[in-house]
Amino acid sequence: MLAPPEPLPSNHPLLALLGRHDRVLLAGAPGSGKSTLARAAAASLAVQGHACRCLSADPGLPGFGPPGAACLGRWDATLGEQGDWQLEALAALASLDAARFRLPLVDALRRLARQAGEGPLLIDAPGVIRGVAGAELLPALAEAAGATALLMLAADHGPAPLSAECRALGLETRRLPPAEGARHPGRQARTQRRTAAWDAYLAGAEERCLALTALAVTGTPPPRGVPEAWRGRQVGLLDARGDTLALGEILALDGERLRLRAAPLTAAPAALAVRDARRHADGQLGTAHPHRAPTGTPRPTPAATEALAPLAAGQGPRPQVRLTTLTATLVNGVFGDPLLHLRLRHQKRSLLFDLGDPGRLPARLAHQVSDVFISHTHFDHIGGFLWLLRSRIGDYPPCRLVGPPGLAGHIDGLMRGILWDRVADKAPRFEVGELHGERLERWRITAGEAAPAPLPPRRVIDGIVHEELGFRVRAATLDHGTPVLAFAFEPDVQIKVRKERLAAHGWPPGPWLGELKQRMLAGNGEAWLTLPDGERWQAARLAEALLLTGPGERLVYATDLGDSADNRRRLIALAHGARVLFCEAPFLAREADQARLTGHLTAHACGEIAAAAQVEQLIPFHFSRRHAGNAAAIHEEIRSRFPGLAPAAERASE
Repeated sequence: MLAPPEPLPSNHPLLALLGRHDRVLLAGAPGSGKSTLARAAAASLAVQGHACRCLSADPGLPGFGPPGAACLGRWDATLGEQGDWQLEALAALASLDAARFRLPLVDALRRLARQAGEGPLLIDAPGVIRGVAGAELLPALAEAAGATALLMLAADHGPAPLSAECRALGLETRRLPPAEGARHPGRQARTQRRTAAWDAYLAGAEERCLALTALAVTGTPPPRGVPEAWRGRQVGLLDARGDTLALGEILALDGERLRLRAAPLTAAPAALAVRDARRHADGQLGTAHPHRAPTGTPRPTPAATEALAPLAAGQGPRPQVRLTTLTATLVNGVFGDPLLHLRLRHQKRSLLFDLGDPGRLPARLAHQVSDVFISHTHFDHIGGFLWLLRSRIGDYPPCRLVGPPGLAGHIDGLMRGILWDRVADKAPRFEVGELHGERLERWRITAGEAAPAPLPPRRVIDGIVHEELGFRVRAATLDHGTPVLAFAFEPDVQIKVRKERLAAHGWPPGPWLGELKQRMLAGNGEAWLTLPDGERWQAARLAEALLLTGPGERLVYATDLGDSADNRRRLIALAHGARVLFCEAPFLAREADQARLTGHLTAHACGEIAAAAQVEQLIPFHFSRRHAGNAAAIHEEIRSRFPGLAPAAERASE
């Protein structure tokens, strides 16, 4: 349920446009606040006695109505606390991808625009504002909806998105910065909100059987001979004129008999629209992978962690630890460039701490990196950024980077060294945050754009630079002759699956267990999940049957810090009681002068810090290459001060 809208001031640019134009198109990037602004404008007009309608044209996350469709709504001041949209009609798309299925979306919008009648109409466009897709979609939506004015939500510095296309429309156009605090919800939150909206739409659904032979099947349906590819698909049930009667979800395909759940119908359907929206095995509504016929050669099952290229002989151990929620690997071992890979369990998602040489990582892993935490920007800690940059060319969400002051300038400089004349809407995007005391200064940096775009800063409380459902990342500023950040990964709780009970039920492990954990972390025990055998259980009941909870296992990463009293105090406070501490130990005690000159720790100091912090296990790394092939000397010195050296710290990589 969205919060009640705040009324707009009487001189707001959107109200001014609506005073001169009946139909106004709202455009802007995802998370710029279009839907919120539309609600606020409708509520303000209702106070003045004017009824307002809205065309929600974002099938991936509509402002109201079910996902997978364009929706027409009328503002009803009697709904909720201060009013809400009342769904009047919808046009099925059966896809969440506005960019891929542009023509069906435009046709859907044209159908609904004809039903809107007189009076103010807001067109809430999808956030496709770059490249060929955006250039084609914006004018097509404006024409289909009969818009006579355009309001573009974009930062008021630099060129506006699709500026040439906006001028070519010939409409009265205003540009307005996004509301403070407006931001992209993130892929995970967007998926959860979309699924909740879909579940709400199907709350009153009826189960029915249809004969495919009696229906005209349109769109991009999977092969009839692969019934498993139909299960979970979202479908539009259309009448003979192509108007949408309802949306539904396929339960099973048995020969030519289709069993589905659908909202109540007012007439018998004549056609079925099927594209790529599908409920996955974890219960979330998303996009189906294209069906590919088997080649006869079975594909290997992916391993739990990505395979890494072997280290060269004599390069020492490559420590890896497995905690309840993640697997952490020092990619380049204890002598190579710092790069710690955190693979989150039950998610196709990775976090990186520092960006040293990434040559041992598979390129596909870069597509799964959502966040990178940079200690500082010396070459051995950020030189791998170009690997990440190249791997992010494509249709990927922005990757978040957090580091010390100056990080945004360094990232911008690295990106400016490349000619970006051919990436169009596939340009890599990053959201970069710099920790300045108790404030995180933020920018959006997009390849090929003139300058970084400032984002609203965020207040940092107790060092927390990133927080989401399930975990947070905390930072402490240390001194290396330049500001350096140490980081703590802090899960809320650890949730373990009782494998004996899982086996007793006959359920195989899979992504649905991750979804169950996410539901419980969010306190959403009433949610329903679909199990591998097709049964549906409430999350709370399932958790009681399968899960055990306990305190989260904290992991701390610290490198490149001088042995000063202040550095020790800050790092000990950050790492206190941690399950695992990754801490640098480049030099031996006899090399203390060299450590002091270069702003590094000795193994002796590393062990003392771990002991004072009372960590459970210590993994030292970032050893000086002068000790290559003799890591045992560093381990022995650490053990004299801290006996809890993790077994993974000494395990050979061979």
